[in-house]
Amino acid sequence: MAVASSLQFIQSNNLLLPRLHSLKPLKDYKIPYVNNCCNNAQITGCESQIKRREALFQTAFAAFSLPSIVPLAIAETAVADEYRTYSDDVNKFKLSIPQDWEVGSGDGSNGFKSVTAFYPKEASSGSSVSVVITGLGPDFTRLESFGNVDAFAENLVSGLDRSWQRPPGVKAILVDSKASKGFYYIEYTLRNPGESERHLFSVLGVANNGWYNRLYTLTGQFVEEDAEKYGSEIKKVVSSFRLI
Repeated sequence: MAVASSLQFIQSNNLLLPRLHSLKPLKDYKIPYVNNCCNNAQITGCESQIKRREALFQTAFAAFSLPSIVPLAIAETAVADEYRTYSDDVNKFKLSIPQDWEVGSGDGSNGFKSVTAFYPKEASSGSSVSVVITGLGPDFTRLESFGNVDAFAENLVSGLDRSWQRPPGVKAILVDSKASKGFYYIEYTLRNPGESERHLFSVLGVANNGWYNRLYTLTGQFVEEDAEKYGSEIKKVVSSFRLI
């Protein structure tokens, strides 16, 4: 796939997160002030809560300020006839992707340290997997810094839901959440009015590169009508994600 068509595909299908037409960019959202953090003795705790919200919603709305993404020459290892291993030795993660999938990468924009997108050549609906790496403050040393997985998942999905608006916006439903081997796994669905339901699978992890802590957010997604064609592939890619 040529550079121009690759960029057009990524941007038009918003590979990092689903297209939430009714939502505003992250910079337009105000983090709610915590009512019980209102005196000098509580400022530190209040700032900590606000930082956690900012990190959470930066993850959720990462796609609204896309960096420049270009096709990437990847380091790969054959793992099966249908899949190959993509290994990023700089950003310290790896995963298995189908042999015929495209890869695009970008970095250094809006606080994101790195963005890598993986997608089928022929996909036109935004079915894809992406890995977004975001810098964290020194107080975020592990995922539990954001709360337990159930609370994190509830906050993430409720923050995306706009079905209560009039007219209704995107409807977000949490399907499942679990913590395993240092990762948070979250499954949820999104449906914009008049559009197909979109299934999403997110994996989150925290690691330190020797200088600062980083939040890794992998998100795999496909629309309902592509479930048979891409669903199993995307689930396999998501489950293969590892930090190295």
